Amino acid sequence: MTAQGLRVGVVMDPIDSIAPKKDSSLAMLLEATRRAAEIHYFEQADLRIVAGEARGRSKRLAVRDDPEHWYDLGATSDIPLGELDLILMRKDPPFDMEYVYTTYVLDRAQAAGCFIVNDPQALRDMNEKAYTAWFPDYAPLTMITRSMDDMREFLAAHGHIVVKPLDGMGGKSIFVIRKGDNNANVIFETLTNYGRRFAMAQLYIPEINLGDKRILLIDGEPVPYALARIPSADDNRGNLVMGATGKGQPLSDRDREISAAVGPVLRERGVIFAGIDVIGDYLTEVNVTSPTGIRELDRQFDLNIAGLLFDAIEKRLA
Repeated sequence: MTAQGLRVGVVMDPIDSIAPKKDSSLAMLLEATRRAAEIHYFEQADLRIVAGEARGRSKRLAVRDDPEHWYDLGATSDIPLGELDLILMRKDPPFDMEYVYTTYVLDRAQAAGCFIVNDPQALRDMNEKAYTAWFPDYAPLTMITRSMDDMREFLAAHGHIVVKPLDGMGGKSIFVIRKGDNNANVIFETLTNYGRRFAMAQLYIPEINLGDKRILLIDGEPVPYALARIPSADDNRGNLVMGATGKGQPLSDRDREISAAVGPVLRERGVIFAGIDVIGDYLTEVNVTSPTGIRELDRQFDLNIAGLLFDAIEKRLA
């Protein structure tokens, strides 16, 4: 089966709120349009289950590569989601219970024959921070805990660490702490909510000054270039939302080694599109919810990453 004539659904945040120049979901929708697919747009509130059937209030969507007028919404209809060939799940975190409930709806759509990118079970299982624990040989020394004492001991033992929540995105609430920092206790209290919430501590990787590399994986295979997000002079965070600069670069041998370890696991679990983050030689995150970076890499290296994604989807649907 080819994307010509496919009925494609997308679940995403309000399309009028995106930044079209850098939005990866828009890149996917533009590629679907180039392949003459019929596109159905949903927000979370449009989805429901009735008598075991996944249904949605669909708006027909047309998109164009125009920074001023990138979409038009057409007629609304109530459809069984199982009648669609493909649904792109592109809702951004936070990964909260509403997100989990949305994956239940997508489970029912999948049971009715719709192909979901990415698999709903994988979305629930693969926390973007915690899933590095499945690849300890490639990740920096990492601890996940609710205990403030554990975090104090980790800092005392290693001297320079990064701590962050498990459910954050966009670089929010990420702290770099050195031994002797008088703010450490209040940071641990805040992140763990006084021992009532899990958080993560990792060894600080000095190579962050060279960029937090986003490597995109399509059906387990890496795009040959990474987007290195280089922190600004007054911030430790390699995140574009927080002012980092995106610079494309070829994958290193270590990048390929990490991709070769992670990619097949994701492919087996039904993750067709992922973004892994690598700082220096270490895997720091595995992003499967709504990875970004397509448009920046496309521009810098004259690629069509969404085209590669739809090629992979077509193979799965064949």
